[in-house]
Amino acid sequence: MATTPSEIRNVQPPSRMGDILFGGLTRGAAIVTLLLLGGIIVSLAISAWPSIQTFGARFLWTAEWDPPADVYGALVPIYGTIVTSLIALIIAVPVSFGIALFLTELSPAWLRRPLGTAIELLAAVPSIVYGMWGLLVFAPIFGEYFQKPLAATVGQLPVVGKLFQGAPLGIGLLCAGVILAIMIIPYIASVMRDVFEVTPVLLKESAYGVGCTTWEVMWNVVLPYTRAGVIGGVMLGLGRALGETMAVTFVIGNTNLLDSASLFSPGNSITSALANEFAEAGAGLHTAALMELGLILFFITFVVLALSKLLLLRLAKNEGTK
Repeated sequence: MATTPSEIRNVQPPSRMGDILFGGLTRGAAIVTLLLLGGIIVSLAISAWPSIQTFGARFLWTAEWDPPADVYGALVPIYGTIVTSLIALIIAVPVSFGIALFLTELSPAWLRRPLGTAIELLAAVPSIVYGMWGLLVFAPIFGEYFQKPLAATVGQLPVVGKLFQGAPLGIGLLCAGVILAIMIIPYIASVMRDVFEVTPVLLKESAYGVGCTTWEVMWNVVLPYTRAGVIGGVMLGLGRALGETMAVTFVIGNTNLLDSASLFSPGNSITSALANEFAEAGAGLHTAALMELGLILFFITFVVLALSKLLLLRLAKNEGTK
C-alpha cells in the first residue's frame, strides 16, 4: 500500500537523544582517562619530590645506590631498562616479522590456524613462569652453550668484543633481553599478522603477476601499506618490555653496579629495583627515590610513544595522506 502525503507529514523525525547520550558517555570516558593519567603523574611527582629536591638532576647519571647512606642514583636501573628493551626489540622484531610472513603467505592452510593460536597462547603465560623458567632452565643452558662460544669468538674483536666479555654466568643483561624478546614476540607477531592480512589481495596479486617474489611483495607492497600497524605492534612490544617486572627480576642479576659494558654482567632495571626494594623501603629518601624511578619509567614510556606517533605523522606526511 502506498504511503499518502499526509502520512509522510505525520512521521516524527528520529530523536537525537541517543546520539547526545552516546557522545556524552564517550567524551566522559576520554576525560576520565586524561584525569587518571594526570593524577598518576601528580601523585608520582609529589611522592618523589624529596628525592628530586635532594639529588636534583644528578640523580639521572649517578650510579651509586646505597640505602644505608641515603645516597641514590638511577643510572644503573635506567641503563638496564633501556639495554634489555633494545636487546628484546632487536631479537623480537625480525622473528615476529618472519612468523607473520609465514602465517600470511607461506603456511599451509591446515597449519595456519593452530600455529597462530599457539603463538597467541604464549602471551597468556604469566611473566613469573617465564622468570622461573629463565632462571632455572634457560640461564644455565644460555651460559654454557651460548655465552661461552660468544665470548671465545665475538668477544675477541677489538670494539664490539667488549659487549661480550666476562664470566658466562647465564643471568645478566643479555639473558634478560632474550627472555623479554620471547615474551613480546606473541604481541608483535599477532599485530603484524593481522595487519598483513588486511592488505588488499588485488595489490599482492598484481605484484605477483609482474613477476615479484614473495619477499619483494612483502617488502615493496605489504610493508608500505601496513606501515602504521607494524610500527604500532612494535611499540606495543616495546611498552611490554619496558614495563615487565617479574621475569626481568629473576634473570637480570639485581646488582646496582656498572663495572663494565659487557652484556654478560648482572645489572638492574627500574621495574626490578621497585619489585625488590619497595616492600622494605623505609619512609624518607629511599621511598622517594623509588617513586622517582617510577616517574622516570613513566617519562621514558611517554617519550617512546610520542616519538612513535611523530614518526607515523611524518610517514603520513611524506605519503601525502596527512
